[in-house]
Amino acid sequence: MKGGVALLCFEYAAFAYAASEGGSGRPRGVSPEFAKFYKDAGSFACISNPSISIPLARVNDDYCDCPDGSDEPGTSACAHLSPLSPHTPADVPQSGVVNTTLALPGFYCKNKGHVPAYVPFTSVNDGVCDYELCCDGSEEWGGIVKCADKCQEIGKTWREIDAARQKSLGNAGKKRKELVAEAGRLRKQVEDRVQSLGVEIEGGEVKVKQLEQELAEVERKEKGKVVKSGGGEKGGKMGQLVGLAKQRVEELKGALVRVRGERDSTKSRLQELEGVLAAFKEEYNPNFNDEGVKRAVRAWEDYAARDKGPEADAAHDRDLDAMTKSDEENGIDWSSFESEEGSDTDVLYAFENYLPPTVRTWLDQKLRDLRVTLIESGILADSSSSGDESKGVKDAKNRLSTAQKDLEKQKKDLDGQKEDLSKDFGPDGVFRALKGKCVSKDSGEYTYEVCFLDRTTQKPKKGGGNTNMGNFVRVETIFVDEDVPANGKGLGTGERIAMKHENGQHCWNGPNRSTMVVLGCSEENELWKIMEEEKCVYRMEVGTPAVCGEGDAAAKVPQGGKDEL
Repeated sequence: MKGGVALLCFEYAAFAYAASEGGSGRPRGVSPEFAKFYKDAGSFACISNPSISIPLARVNDDYCDCPDGSDEPGTSACAHLSPLSPHTPADVPQSGVVNTTLALPGFYCKNKGHVPAYVPFTSVNDGVCDYELCCDGSEEWGGIVKCADKCQEIGKTWREIDAARQKSLGNAGKKRKELVAEAGRLRKQVEDRVQSLGVEIEGGEVKVKQLEQELAEVERKEKGKVVKSGGGEKGGKMGQLVGLAKQRVEELKGALVRVRGERDSTKSRLQELEGVLAAFKEEYNPNFNDEGVKRAVRAWEDYAARDKGPEADAAHDRDLDAMTKSDEENGIDWSSFESEEGSDTDVLYAFENYLPPTVRTWLDQKLRDLRVTLIESGILADSSSSGDESKGVKDAKNRLSTAQKDLEKQKKDLDGQKEDLSKDFGPDGVFRALKGKCVSKDSGEYTYEVCFLDRTTQKPKKGGGNTNMGNFVRVETIFVDEDVPANGKGLGTGERIAMKHENGQHCWNGPNRSTMVVLGCSEENELWKIMEEEKCVYRMEVGTPAVCGEGDAAAKVPQGGKDEL
């Protein structure tokens, strides 16, 4: 009978110890979030496996009864189980499923005067005071070591840091609003430009059509003109033919002189180049194992061995000299071919002068139309095609060409502006306001730089060429899980906006360089960290107010405040 009473007293004492912590009405290590699972005064059902039930006295008895460890919230008995995933909904029972993952995030520390936090079960009663998470020392209740309550002191320091941090976040939020407003203004400029270009292109197309019609009309008039002798030419058709022949001969002489000069210049340059290559072949060091030099020498030897063709003929040059002499030196007298007779068309034009103005205009137009018809039918030769174009035709063509080039430029500009509007500039288009702005950071022998929506660059401090680490291609969203350092310049945990940069300078024996620029909330644009995750694949962490906002984890107070200490 006495033994039964003793056992009953033990169970009662264990129950009282497990069920209450400082008068809170819940077992040690249980947070208010999970208190609802420990309300039954007689028994406890495992959180993830409610089909398994044990007496409440076995909660926190330092023995792991539940597959999910939920019966030991205040001991390390179930610390061997897999930690709880931050995305696991622990408050949803999994009936019929044996769960070997911890149902609780850890040992709960109240941290009165500071921020509550969870300590890993492996740290409970391990003889170490984990003040960064459990400033009240409650995780060391077993007596292995006595941990003083430092929550007031730590909480005060944390609140001072957090106040400065919140102030900085407030300033960053204001700057983001300014960036969004600036981005909106810049987008409006592009939209206005698109609209104005549309109007300009419509006008340009109308202008081009008008100039095409004008050119066709001018060419029609030129075709309809009756050939007249001009410029004092004599002899009718023969005089005109002689004049054209004389003009053509002069043009051919000029072309011959120019081509001959270009030939001599090219020949001189070729001789000079062959001399350089010959000297290179004689003077290079054959013991220097450079495949590029060896290939160049072999190519020169092959070239030198080939047949160069016949040498220049001196007699041919004398013939060219004779061809380029003046008409007088060659004994050509063009005037002897010209006649004193009048133009073949003078009578026709004189006849028109006797007609009334209205009849003259009508007849002139009919004659032009008839001539054009005969030319197009192949009955008459087109006089306009046998000589240079008239000034009127040239001017009309120049005006049309200028209008067409202006129209093409406007269309190309419009395509570029529309492409700009379709690009992803991040939430609210905020990165438009940062386009082209750069931030840099010294690291070792290099200075690293990232220019928003442009490229990332590695610059050697001791001189030399810069290395392109990647060109911007797109905006992405990635998940990160990192501790924020004491200065608050870090990414934290959660989804973050990132900028992918690809097709940088090629790595020796590797890929083209690429960089992922991950963005975190910061009051100023600044480059925090540079890492080479694998060969020629880099990661940069950059702070900017452009990503600050309610959805940014860096703008929230981290539980426990460890990131700020």
